[in-house]
Amino acid sequence: MTVGRLLWLLLALLAGNALATEKVRYCDYPVYPPISWSDGKQVRGLAPSVVKKLFGELGYEVEIVVLGNWKRCLLDAAEGRVDVVLAYSTVQREQSMLFSSVPVLREEVALFINRQHPVTFERLEDLAKYRGGLLFGESYGVEFDRMVALNNNIEWVSDSRQNFGKLIRGRIDFITQERRTGQLYIENLPGAQDIVALPTALSVDYLRVAVSRLSPLATRMPQINAQLQRMVDAGDIERLLNESEVTYRDMINLPANEQ
Repeated sequence: MTVGRLLWLLLALLAGNALATEKVRYCDYPVYPPISWSDGKQVRGLAPSVVKKLFGELGYEVEIVVLGNWKRCLLDAAEGRVDVVLAYSTVQREQSMLFSSVPVLREEVALFINRQHPVTFERLEDLAKYRGGLLFGESYGVEFDRMVALNNNIEWVSDSRQNFGKLIRGRIDFITQERRTGQLYIENLPGAQDIVALPTALSVDYLRVAVSRLSPLATRMPQINAQLQRMVDAGDIERLLNESEVTYRDMINLPANEQ
């Protein structure tokens, strides 16, 4: 083998290794089972599973970044410190992030209330007279955000269990929560027998892959959308969601010393 040939092979090997180790920094705030949660050792759920599979198929290694609250994740994505989050698309967020045209999941946002403290809800304006609880960084549409700003009737926290605890004790009147996630929380939450979701949905939205406009991945949105569509068509998203729900229920039902 000639020296030139050997050098070419060495350069090709180095280039291949560089490509294989290229990382995607994905930020998650794991308090939304079955979408994402922490088992105390790692982040689990639909969202990290989708991100790992999606970007793995595109040749990337995924590094999961966990921050103190959801607002921090969005801020880090906006400023380019992380590449990817999974989020709802809003006008404000679109200024700093590119959202996939192919949604990961349809989500119904519901109001969770305490039956001991009934809430009347038919339209958004009805909530102005009640006290609600949200997580830092959460947004449920322009109209909802405007109502919150005008009435200053939301208590912001960083943990969903804290929110549901306040609802159980009657310190707040409602929680705005994705219906699937809220139902999983109250299944095994002590004292939550009177916590129910109202049948009327606040809104329906779609969880999407959001890429920072400052990330090198911003140029790969066509490939990201194409791969997401392949995953949807193959039933991967539905399968991962079902697996996530089963895993979360199994974890919750484990004795404390086995978790």
